Amino acid sequence: MKRIQGPAIILCTLLLFCQYTYAAETDQAESFGSVEERRLKENILQERATIRKEREEIALRKNELKTLEEGVDKKLAEIDNKLEELQKLQTKIQALLTEKSAAEKKRLKDLAGIYQKMMPNKAALALTGLEKTLAADLLANMKVKSAAKILDEISKQKAVELSTSFSTLQLE
Repeated sequence: MKRIQGPAIILCTLLLFCQYTYAAETDQAESFGSVEERRLKENILQERATIRKEREEIALRKNELKTLEEGVDKKLAEIDNKLEELQKLQTKIQALLTEKSAAEKKRLKDLAGIYQKMMPNKAALALTGLEKTLAADLLANMKVKSAAKILDEISKQKAVELSTSFSTLQLE
């Protein structure tokens, strides 16, 4: 066998390289029939990249929304707990107010009983010094005969005022 000289090796290598380059160019030319097809393929690749980016952004936003939703759920649970506590407090307050009202009515009735047992002229004198509504409430809690005797002892003007208050009295 003959030895191939240096320039011959270079020539063979150059020929192989040219054939490879020509084959790649023809493959590329064959895959794209025109410049328009190549441009379309580039547009498609760009669109794919854009869509991937948008999908990643959507995934991030979904995670953010999920986190916000969890936060809102926690806040709603806290609000529900606070509402429950407020309703319990409101029930307690209502019970206390009812109890207080009942105690006030009992004290008013007891005070009316005291005024009823007093001498009508002394009871009349004491009633004239009281607020009009309290005096009317006391008269409302007395027996009719006792209230009449006390009103008989009060000045005419004061009796008219108390009678007017008594007639428009709204019991709670």
